[in-house]
Amino acid sequence: MSRSILLLLINFSLLIQPLTAQTEKQVRWGEILRQPTSWYGSDEAQRIADNVLLYQHENGGWYKNIDMAQTLSEEEQKEILKAKTEPSGTTIDNGATFTQLRFLALVYDATKEKKYQSAFLRGIDYLLAAQYENGGWPQYYPIRKGYYEHITYNDGAMIGVMSLLRDVSEGNDPYDFVKVSIRKKTKAAVDKGLGIILDTQVVLDGELTIWCAQHDKDSLEPAKARAFELASLSGAESVNIVRYLMQLSDPDPRVIKAIEHAVTWFDTHKIENMEIKKVKDENLAKGYDLMVVDKPGAAPLWARFYDLKTQQPIYVGRDGVKRDQLKDIEYERRVGYSYLGNYAERLLERDYPIWKSKWME
Repeated sequence: MSRSILLLLINFSLLIQPLTAQTEKQVRWGEILRQPTSWYGSDEAQRIADNVLLYQHENGGWYKNIDMAQTLSEEEQKEILKAKTEPSGTTIDNGATFTQLRFLALVYDATKEKKYQSAFLRGIDYLLAAQYENGGWPQYYPIRKGYYEHITYNDGAMIGVMSLLRDVSEGNDPYDFVKVSIRKKTKAAVDKGLGIILDTQVVLDGELTIWCAQHDKDSLEPAKARAFELASLSGAESVNIVRYLMQLSDPDPRVIKAIEHAVTWFDTHKIENMEIKKVKDENLAKGYDLMVVDKPGAAPLWARFYDLKTQQPIYVGRDGVKRDQLKDIEYERRVGYSYLGNYAERLLERDYPIWKSKWME
């Protein structure tokens, strides 16, 4: 090999190395479950998985809103270790715990490192312990007093847990390493969870509708959370619940009825010929405002919250007062929270027709 070719190959390899490292660093925690299968056996995946183990509390759960993909200094690792015995913040809110468990299962499947398996099983024990006897899950476990102890559908919390436990109970890849005895426990938890989903579907004027973002753990009635999250019908969280029910492999008549009524409700409560418009305004804190404007033919929208009496959209700011229009609540909430969206569009246009063709025709 000539000296010039050798130098060219060396220079090329030097160019590739930093690019590879840069590519690995681009994996963010929010994308941790959307990587190619081969990546979960990589050094970078194991580095992040070791972070996840470090953050896992002794009760098996995790805190929320932590970027576990970041590189940690020795000092940061020591601080995290100190907090491992503090269980008060472990939660299923904002994707916490069930996201970590799905990630650990993928890394264990790729590496067969026992430490990832052990951490996964401790996390499953945590989720099973957190479930109420009636089948619901609170937002935090151990229980944190206040709205946190409600049965929590908000932000996909309970449905995220049940989807994971269902996959584990069925032995789906990559959960086929879980022993049959544990799979039976997760199956029992999923069955109880399904029962509470059906029991909490709100009945108004004698008809099944949809669900509130959270329900009282004892009465099962729709319950208030933060000041701007009143007891109401939730046009966002209910979509995930219906989608979960549609994924059941052998829906009984009660499940079918729940789906049919929820879909009918979504169809009759869509907001048509309107759109959310972002209006630039450099004088505002975020440089823009959000306005609901007329637009004939626009894709349908649904409100995040609907009044329990009128079943009409409500918009609530930090003062806890119901208002009829988005423009009437304070700017900070108007642009800082999702009050309107095309939440049920895909459910009605694609998911439901597919499900109906399978089970109703």
